[in-house]
Amino acid sequence: MTSPYARALPLLFVLLWSTGFIGARLGLPHAEPLTFLLIRYLAVISLMGLVAGATRAPWPASPMIWLHIGVTGLLVHGVYLGGVFTAISKGLPAGVASLVVGVQPLLTAVGAGWLLGETVVRRQWIGLVLGFLGVGLVVFNKLGTGFGIAALVPALLALLGITVGTLYQKRYCPSFDWRTGSVAQFLPTAVATGLVAYWTEDFRVDWTGEFLFALGWLVFVLSLGAISLLNWLIRHSNAVNIASLFYLVPPCTALVAWVLFGESFSGFAMVGMAMAVWGVYLARK
Repeated sequence: MTSPYARALPLLFVLLWSTGFIGARLGLPHAEPLTFLLIRYLAVISLMGLVAGATRAPWPASPMIWLHIGVTGLLVHGVYLGGVFTAISKGLPAGVASLVVGVQPLLTAVGAGWLLGETVVRRQWIGLVLGFLGVGLVVFNKLGTGFGIAALVPALLALLGITVGTLYQKRYCPSFDWRTGSVAQFLPTAVATGLVAYWTEDFRVDWTGEFLFALGWLVFVLSLGAISLLNWLIRHSNAVNIASLFYLVPPCTALVAWVLFGESFSGFAMVGMAMAVWGVYLARK
């Protein structure tokens, strides 16, 4: 990635991904977490199916490619998003959820060497550890008490999903059409989410203007914008480079929350932001 346009895409991805909390914050009071996500997935499938048909986009060439793309969807969307939304709905503070998921770049670095044969040099390890410490400082003032293991377990599952999903996609299906690939990813995710929601939720939804705005934001900005960028980054970069970007999400989210909702952050958070940015700089080749 050498052009100015290509260099800007990772930063754009971080910005879009960081706004995901807007949808969760606005939408979860009006719908159960998996029901909310199921509606989101069905909307994405419908939209991207129309786009793929209108533009005659190429579909996956074999059942095995369909399978690999579907597995990445289950992990990156189903397990990760389902875990985060469920954890927050059960009372886990957003800052704690960010810190739990923030371990992902370190786990990805281990997996990149083991599964993908990527070499992680000392400078990258230093950057990964520095970035993790920076994320910890950013969310330190948001850490709360009063949540139980039932809220923490889904966040840990989300961490596992995004880590394994990124490595799996990089190894087995790094390149596919973003239009038809979105359909292939979200179809099994919607089926799995719907089945779990059937057994655990009542499909309750309050169709308020706030909920519709949150749904539209998650569908267009996150599922279509950020996920398409993530797929592009996986094709054009190595796993550690991609994972290190997630260190920038909590600082960026804190800034967005400050701008939109007036949420304050401490001096520790300011230092943590600087550490996270410097850590990502060291970790990215």
